[in-house]
Amino acid sequence: LPDNLLESELFGHVPGAYTDAKSARKGRLEAADGGTLFLDEIGDMSMSMQVKVLRVLQEKTYEPLGGVRSVNADVRIVAATHRDLDKEVAQGRFLKPLFYRLNIFPIDVPPLRERKEDICLLINHFLEKFNTKRENKVMNVSPDTLDVLLRYNWPGNVRELEHAINRAAVIAKSQTRGPYLRLKPSHFQLTSEPLSLQSTTSEAGQLPDNKKIANEGLREATNEFQAAVITQAYKENGNNW
Repeated sequence: LPDNLLESELFGHVPGAYTDAKSARKGRLEAADGGTLFLDEIGDMSMSMQVKVLRVLQEKTYEPLGGVRSVNADVRIVAATHRDLDKEVAQGRFLKPLFYRLNIFPIDVPPLRERKEDICLLINHFLEKFNTKRENKVMNVSPDTLDVLLRYNWPGNVRELEHAINRAAVIAKSQTRGPYLRLKPSHFQLTSEPLSLQSTTSEAGQLPDNKKIANEGLREATNEFQAAVITQAYKENGNNW
């Protein structure tokens, strides 16, 4: 968002703050008073807006756009970004004081290609979402489809997976007669070549058999895979949790 729109969104504005601002408007900070405000992609925020957010965190006050009266801010901030903020700070694109203010409890979420065990869970979740909105129900994915989805590197991470599932479900619906659908590789158009599948076989277990997925469903196969991963982690840590 342009800075003036982002400032209005966060801090609100007073009448006459800009053209067509005929009445006062609450910002997200005021709406979230006493609660939590999530700032997504904070690494893309301009330096001038970073300064204003830093002031909120330091002084617990702000002024609405076009106003002069300070407003107290009792808000917990949760922020996310796809950027490496350590590098952004080193290159002068992100304020070091703001980074330290935000980096109290960091949570690193690896890209989807590094946590392939989540793909089955996410497919199941997105299919359930799709099925609640439409009469035609997608029951499962074919074994060769699951193989393709597990091999793919998902540069767009979870959002790309969700869009791919939704698109494939729509295509399957247009090409299939009957109330029950099954997703096939031809229903997907992925943006890059699939990676070779690096299955973690061990004494504890292995990736679920695609035929079993086709027969028993995604949820059962996912449960089996999770059990194998947990058991292997248990053994690698000397049978200590």
